[in-house]
Amino acid sequence: MSTLNFKREISGTLAEGIARATQALAAEGFGILTRVDMHLKIKEKLDKTINPTVILGACHPGFAYQGYTLNSDISGLVPCNAVIRELAPGRLSVEFVKPSALIQILGDARLTELAREGDAALARALENL
Repeated sequence: MSTLNFKREISGTLAEGIARATQALAAEGFGILTRVDMHLKIKEKLDKTINPTVILGACHPGFAYQGYTLNSDISGLVPCNAVIRELAPGRLSVEFVKPSALIQILGDARLTELAREGDAALARALENL
C-alpha cells in the first residue's frame, strides 16, 4: 500500500467513478470544494493528451476546523485530493491522498493524530465505493 494515498481500481465510466467517489466521501462527512479536469487542462495548455483524470478537492469541515484551531499552517494542505483516473475504457483508479502523508511535513504531533482520523474516514470511503 502506498504511503501517499489509498488506491482502488473499480469498473465504470469516469462520470460513474466521480459520482461513486463523491457519494462515498459524503457518507464520511466530506464535501467536494473543487474539481480539476486535469486531462482537459493539459490538452488546453500544452496540447498534450493524457488519460482522463479528474481531481476533486475533498474537505471534511470538522477535521479542517479542528486542524486549523490546532495549527493554522494546515490551511495550505487542505483540501485533500481525490483522483479518479481512467486506466482503460471501463477501468478506473480511485485514489484518496492520506491526510497523514501531508500533515507530517508540519511536524505537529496533535495534527498527526487528527490526520490519522482523516485517514480512517478516507479508507472507509474507499472501501464503500
